[in-house]
Amino acid sequence: MSSDPNTAPVVVGTGPVTPAEVVRVAREGAAVRLSGEALTAIAASRARVEELAADPRPVYGVSTGFGALAVRHIPPELRTRLQRGLVRSHAAGSGAEVEREVVRAMMLLRLSTLATGHTGVRPVVAETYAALLSAGITPVVPEYGSLGCSGDLAPLAHVAMAVMGEGTVRDAEGVALPAAAALEAAGIAPVELAEKEGLALINGTDGMLGMLVLACHDLRALLRLADVTAAMSVEGLLGTDKVFAADLQALRPHPGQAVAAANMTRLLADSPIVASHATPDCTVVQDAYSLRCAPQVAGAARDTLDHVERVAGRELAAAVDNPVVTLDGRVESNGNFHGAPIAYALDFLAIVTADLASISERRTDRFLDRARNHGLPPFLADDPGVDSGHMIAQYTQAALVTELKRLAAPASVDSIPSSAMQEDHVSMGWSAARKLRRALDGLTRVLAIEALTAARGLDLRTPLTPAPATAAVIATLRTRIPGPGPDRHLAPEIEAAVALAASGALVAAAESVTGPLG
Repeated sequence: MSSDPNTAPVVVGTGPVTPAEVVRVAREGAAVRLSGEALTAIAASRARVEELAADPRPVYGVSTGFGALAVRHIPPELRTRLQRGLVRSHAAGSGAEVEREVVRAMMLLRLSTLATGHTGVRPVVAETYAALLSAGITPVVPEYGSLGCSGDLAPLAHVAMAVMGEGTVRDAEGVALPAAAALEAAGIAPVELAEKEGLALINGTDGMLGMLVLACHDLRALLRLADVTAAMSVEGLLGTDKVFAADLQALRPHPGQAVAAANMTRLLADSPIVASHATPDCTVVQDAYSLRCAPQVAGAARDTLDHVERVAGRELAAAVDNPVVTLDGRVESNGNFHGAPIAYALDFLAIVTADLASISERRTDRFLDRARNHGLPPFLADDPGVDSGHMIAQYTQAALVTELKRLAAPASVDSIPSSAMQEDHVSMGWSAARKLRRALDGLTRVLAIEALTAARGLDLRTPLTPAPATAAVIATLRTRIPGPGPDRHLAPEIEAAVALAASGALVAAAESVTGPLG
């Protein structure tokens, strides 16, 4: 095994999978293997399931039907058909294909639960999941089908189909092909499911949890970018950095607020533009809320994210299945598959994502209004009237922000009963996760437009120069996007800024001066 932690396989079964490991497997294609402890635990719980399978008394999930059909006892000769049919019938998704990183995260987290020894599957089932991940084989999973209760049934069933050698997958190069062909090419034998196994593969919250973990990772980076763009706007709009002083922030001791304010102070350090108007004759008494309150908004978002990461950590340590095999060998029904804890967390993040975008758009708008931009040309145009400058970039931001506000409406307050009213309250956590992914993309675009506009505004403050940190951000933008001038095709410049924002290049440029931001 490689000694490089960035290329070494992720070992499942030595403790909860970490968020960093989820990112490595989902996005970087890291291989996966099971620990010896996991294989021992899996084998022990399987032995108990096989004892119960031989018992004439019905045991839910082992020798009965499912959901509202749990009243039927299934004889041994039909149980393989039962498990196979369960997976096939539940693989009922529809719509666009879910992203590869989401499917890989979902597979890893289902494998993590299998590795606890609480699901009763055979070791070969878990080993096959690990083999598919390591080979880069990704089942094709449609977007619609999960209600976020009884877990992500349909999405997980599409994954289980691939383990059986059925359905469609994409290989490591992204080529779509039948699962049977992909498994054969990789030397992986399809699994014929036995008692309990079909149910164990689909009854988890792994899809919504995988998307939550990835969203937390992305939002953490976007919060640093939000501080960078806010600092650029404060500087370009001739705002003050005095309001970010640590003693003022300490009067309201929210930890995230303190971090955001400290970031902005460091980003604006040694700014000739800020110093130019920090004089007794300055007539501005206080800045607009979108400038002055930036740490309060970004700080509250950080504190919300801290809470959500704690929820995700608990979920990563969980074993979600129904029924579950307990340490003393019981097989018990439970409600741990209900997605409410994850659904609420996903909706919380959608709210703060929308608000971060909203305050960013307000700062951009101030740059474009000559009544509020302190001497800059209208719309930052080269020749106002002939040129429109960044007028319509703000329209694009506004369109994104209104979409993010719509996406902030919680999915978790909805419930549509299913399975003949047996499953009469569901979480809609999968839907919450899908809309959060779209919201984070929107926030990235909004912040990129703010950075693009603020950079133009700061360039127009010449001969005054910006702070070293914000100047480094502008220099990075200028590697892809020219400075102020007559109107140009703006959409490619926005997309270039989005790419720099999404890659982390803008934050990295600032941190090359400030050191790591909080």
